[in-house]
Amino acid sequence: MGRKSLKVDRRREIVRAFYEVAKKEGLGNTSLSKIGKKLKMPPSLLVHYFTSKEELLLELIDFIINNYKSIYIPQEDTESTSIQKLMLVMDNIFSRKWNNLIDDGVFYSCFALVFQDKRIKSKFHELHLLLRSWLTELIQQCKDDGYLDIDDPSRTSELIFVISDGAYYYLSMVDKDYESKLELYKEEAFNLLGIEMPQPANS
Repeated sequence: MGRKSLKVDRRREIVRAFYEVAKKEGLGNTSLSKIGKKLKMPPSLLVHYFTSKEELLLELIDFIINNYKSIYIPQEDTESTSIQKLMLVMDNIFSRKWNNLIDDGVFYSCFALVFQDKRIKSKFHELHLLLRSWLTELIQQCKDDGYLDIDDPSRTSELIFVISDGAYYYLSMVDKDYESKLELYKEEAFNLLGIEMPQPANS
């Protein structure tokens, strides 16, 4: 058990190093040699934990996806109402949190591989289906509780994520007015919910 746990921990350490090297030098310029150098570990030892760079890449994508989930799916709070949970989720969807957690360059480099590898495409597809399903359930709960008056929670969830996905793709190229544009997109998402977007406490 101890040896298995050590191997799992070491694999996580290698994946994290892979991410850090890719963040600094670009995914295409990352190699087992550079990862080994960062970890002060011979590349031959890395092969003991990952049989190929392809296997390591798939683990990196899992690492990114799991971090992505942690931003959009907050921990369950049984004391919060459904609408309070929805407000928190909307804040998370339209925030810099995931930008700060996962480097844009690494994320989009990995995402581009959906056009080359069916396994990677499947992983990202499952992630987006999960997020949409989870948001749909939360919107439906708010509707059942009388907080929202919308006809189709699934359609609303889909459109909110379309706004979010398009927003971050565009905003990754924007330096000026980032926050104001993000607020604009967030406001449109709240319009889909049929409720006013909460204003910051200091506004």
